[in-house]
Amino acid sequence: MTAIVLDGRAVAARLRARVRDQAMAAGIVPSLAVVMVGEDAASRLYVRNKTRAAAEAGFREQTIILSADISEAGLLAVVRRLNDDPGVDGILVQLPLPSQIRPQAVIEAIDPGKDVDGFHPVNAGRLAIGRPALIPCTPKGVMTMLREAGVAVAGARAVVLGRSSIVGRPMAALLTLADATVTLAHSRTRDLAAECRRAEILIAAVGRAELVRGDWVAPGAAVIDVGINRTADGRLVGDVAFAEALPHAGWISPVPGGVGPMTIASLLENTLAAALARRGVVVGCPA
Repeated sequence: MTAIVLDGRAVAARLRARVRDQAMAAGIVPSLAVVMVGEDAASRLYVRNKTRAAAEAGFREQTIILSADISEAGLLAVVRRLNDDPGVDGILVQLPLPSQIRPQAVIEAIDPGKDVDGFHPVNAGRLAIGRPALIPCTPKGVMTMLREAGVAVAGARAVVLGRSSIVGRPMAALLTLADATVTLAHSRTRDLAAECRRAEILIAAVGRAELVRGDWVAPGAAVIDVGINRTADGRLVGDVAFAEALPHAGWISPVPGGVGPMTIASLLENTLAAALARRGVVVGCPA
């Protein structure tokens, strides 16, 4: 058996087209503001990809680049101005931030209705109880990828590796809302390999290059690799040893070209949802 390799770029392109069509049908032009502090090369690339995708979808987009030595108060003032701007539907502050700025303070300063990253405690809490919310983009993209691939989630045994508030915890919440039986595993989990072998759906989001070996994957499992890691020899790899897992899995996402494009497409989906909600159309329930 050889796994079906999930083409995140193709799925993301279809999602971006749907978002563009939905915005046109609603007669609105969503607006996204992206704030970047400093000139970190990786952040600059991520921001460029996000704003390019927004422009291609017909959204209004603006990028605000601030000095790396800006104070926390200065950044919060920018966030408040965007909160108060009726022409802005979605706000994204690119992480990581310089050491003088507390990321959580910035996240909590964003209007929850404009929090298109889905990180604000209000959105996290609403997701936890299955209420309409703006959902973190990467877990949302993973759910879209599973759905598009025809992977049966309801009733499946799912294991999520990693418990971050950005990916692991919201991923577990979304899978639970979709009626999977979910184990949230992490660095303190006993016999991590055995937990993975029980999974019919395995989501790897720990940030450790090729941690998940081929013999950790159950026959026919859907394996979604969220990790992006640079090896000592310069290769870009995920958290899963792709070549080893390929003969075992039923479906597998590659790195690059898997979850990454889905994250950006889901950001556009969130921006549209925020724009509609601000015009009286409530975003749907995560389930």
